[in-house]
Amino acid sequence: MRKAANPVVAALLGLVFVLAGCAEVGITGRKQFNFVPDSIINSMSVQQYSTFINESKLSTDAAKTAMVKRVGENIRAAVDRYCKENSDTDPFAGYEWEFNLVEDPNVNAFAMPGGKVVVYTGILPLTQTEAGLATVVGHEIAHVFAKHGSERMSQQLVVQLGGVALSTALKNQPEATQNIFLSAFTVGSQVGLLLPYSRKHEYEADRLGTIFMAMAGYDPHEAVAFWQRMSAAKGEGSSTPAFLSTHPADASRIKKLQEQLPEAMEYYKSATK
Repeated sequence: MRKAANPVVAALLGLVFVLAGCAEVGITGRKQFNFVPDSIINSMSVQQYSTFINESKLSTDAAKTAMVKRVGENIRAAVDRYCKENSDTDPFAGYEWEFNLVEDPNVNAFAMPGGKVVVYTGILPLTQTEAGLATVVGHEIAHVFAKHGSERMSQQLVVQLGGVALSTALKNQPEATQNIFLSAFTVGSQVGLLLPYSRKHEYEADRLGTIFMAMAGYDPHEAVAFWQRMSAAKGEGSSTPAFLSTHPADASRIKKLQEQLPEAMEYYKSATK
């Protein structure tokens, strides 16, 4: 087993990577540490996603499946259109989007790099409406848009492998690198449990997700209503819904969403005028 990197060396290497891998999240403008190339992480994502899909049961409910795909495509298209009109970069370049509804009673949903989005049937009773579903899908697309998983994996590569280049890690320590990826992008029942998104990432995905659903013409007020239902489900259920294990629906989160509504409503007005 490889010994842990010297803390001082790791810190210096980390500083180098911060300077070399500084990026900016669109719309929010937050600076992030991310040096993992999309080409590599998307390829790893496809492998894990394919395994998950092959081992899962896709919903046979044609209407609900169509709704998931419709909402996903509406939001993706709206974000893509906005970025083309307001930015020189395409955050979804090379992505092959998929929106699938999986037959599973767990209250859950997740997204992986490259545009792989999965909704569990168990969350539909809480989304209730198409706009409620847009809240969930928008939130997950926001994680992909902001490259939160790549940012998280970059941080773990520095901490666990001493900041070696990803290409070197894949060549010399493929198992360790794969484990870091799995901890950053676990799917199925383990989504987010090994290495959950930080509160910073969650709040950013809330804000972006609400803006994205608004861009697609879904009333962002429904986002507040959805998270209130999720909070109530957390209080009534015998266990915390999987979607809440990394998405704490507390009063502060709902308050932030309410505070951000005016911003989202500007996008909604533009989309529906």
